[in-house]
Amino acid sequence: MGDRITKEETSTAQALTPSAAAPARKTATKAVAKKAAKTAAKVAKKATAATARTTAAKRAAPPAATPPAVPATPTETLFEDAPQTIAASESGSAQETSTQPAPRSARATKRTRLPAAQRKLFVLDTNVLLHDSNSLFKFEEHDIYLPMIVLEELDHHKKGMSEVARNARQVSRFLDSLVNETADLEKGANLDALGNQEALGQLLLQTSALDLALPIELPVGKADHVILGVVHALKAQYPKRTVVLVSKDINIRLKARALGMEAEDYRNDRVLDDSDLLYDGVLPLPENFWLKHGKDVESWQQSGVTYYRIKGPLCSEFLVNQFVYLEGDMPLHAQVREVSGKSAVLSTLRDHSHGRNSVWGITARNREQNFALNMLMNPDCDFVSLLGQAGTGKTLLALAAGLAQTLESNRYSEIIITRATVPVGDDIGFLPGTEEEKMAPWMGALEDNLEVLHLGAGRHDLASDSGAADWNKQSTLELIRSRIKVKSLNFMRGRTFLNKYLIIDEAQNLTPKQMKTLVTRAGPGTKIVCLGNIAQIDTPYLTEGSSGLTYVVDRFKGWPHAGHITLQRGERSRLADYASEAL
Repeated sequence: MGDRITKEETSTAQALTPSAAAPARKTATKAVAKKAAKTAAKVAKKATAATARTTAAKRAAPPAATPPAVPATPTETLFEDAPQTIAASESGSAQETSTQPAPRSARATKRTRLPAAQRKLFVLDTNVLLHDSNSLFKFEEHDIYLPMIVLEELDHHKKGMSEVARNARQVSRFLDSLVNETADLEKGANLDALGNQEALGQLLLQTSALDLALPIELPVGKADHVILGVVHALKAQYPKRTVVLVSKDINIRLKARALGMEAEDYRNDRVLDDSDLLYDGVLPLPENFWLKHGKDVESWQQSGVTYYRIKGPLCSEFLVNQFVYLEGDMPLHAQVREVSGKSAVLSTLRDHSHGRNSVWGITARNREQNFALNMLMNPDCDFVSLLGQAGTGKTLLALAAGLAQTLESNRYSEIIITRATVPVGDDIGFLPGTEEEKMAPWMGALEDNLEVLHLGAGRHDLASDSGAADWNKQSTLELIRSRIKVKSLNFMRGRTFLNKYLIIDEAQNLTPKQMKTLVTRAGPGTKIVCLGNIAQIDTPYLTEGSSGLTYVVDRFKGWPHAGHITLQRGERSRLADYASEAL
């Protein structure tokens, strides 16, 4: 074979090894040394080629077949002593094997469970479980401890149709499944036993009595104080571990810190830490906007709407369906339709501040109201959220757009209105009657706005050419009421709304889970409008950062079929405007 190494070449190569190099240099002439060097280079080249073919053959061979062992040839001693060469060969083979693509299962980064000393121990208050039934699986690699008093409180809240009762029952089912998967409760139940691979910690239940004595004497028997006693006992039982109380109750967190314990709020469902960072749907443009973006402008018209394609550095900051405006000599009020790198497509808006473009007799009184009406009347916008303080016109605009698209254009079959029944003051007890009769006391805002929409022209600045002005007022009001349905949140599960205009009023009082339940009820042809003011949250343990309204505003921003506007100016009355600012 052409690559076979001759005996003469081999003997010459052996003569060049470090052990034989000194005698060779003493006896060989310069010509012989030169010839030997050429021979060594030739042999090294052939040996390298042979090694490369051997490696290629190994890679091409099926994994099940084990290649036969090839004895080392004398050429392996060309550069180093034999023992070192063998070690280097084995090391190179191992390194070569490690660079091969690993199987998919081996390449997948699987998180491992940390030792107990490195895992935090979170003691959950009952309100955390009632707030989020999935909170058991939201603490990643850390452990969860549930005192016996928490299980007792869960049992007290499991009856009823409220969201709290549903969460209590769901948590109980989770706990039952985890316990059934565990052989020894003393050692704890693995939280990933139900398939949630993000929860790598363990669930620990109180299985024995603990010394609940606290440094400060507190009233005995109160659930909060029992939980504090459990945390104090766990700190003594696990001195090397970090024990943290997690609660939505501010007062128990204050007591825990006063007693030298670590306490935290449940923040997993919090969207924002600062409500001022919430997306408002409007972006003011700088004065030099046209200098940087007006060079290569393309414009065209489609269905009566003018579109502009602009290019510039600010385009990358735009979001789809965001409104932009520029006041001055060259004013611009537009909506972002498309964003692609440093280019964007803007579209002009319909001016609803003029009577000819009124919506059910309502005209926009400020810039943000005009933006809101453009979204509400857009059939491609399936989800609209309106935020604003009292008197900014949220309910009036949403209801006017709903009536116009239900009774005039027949785009929707009916209007459905719902809201969270959270009282501002003391509850008035059980209410008699049907579902709509029970919801009637909560729908005072609906009645007030229907009165405004029904009056027609006059002191409410309604358009005189409104279709409602030509009808008999009483029959018109009956027709309007027949197309508006008031529904309770408690009966929304399992329903699907087709071609409906759904208004969710006071949405700031909903949790993210409740909001998801409502929005996922939408079927084909349905528009959902969420209204609220995150400064007026009445639901216990709900904050501006964890409200369901904040949640949907943040998650839907930039989606081509959703839009959001924060209304800035109050238009109810000068008294209401001053009260909103001064009180």
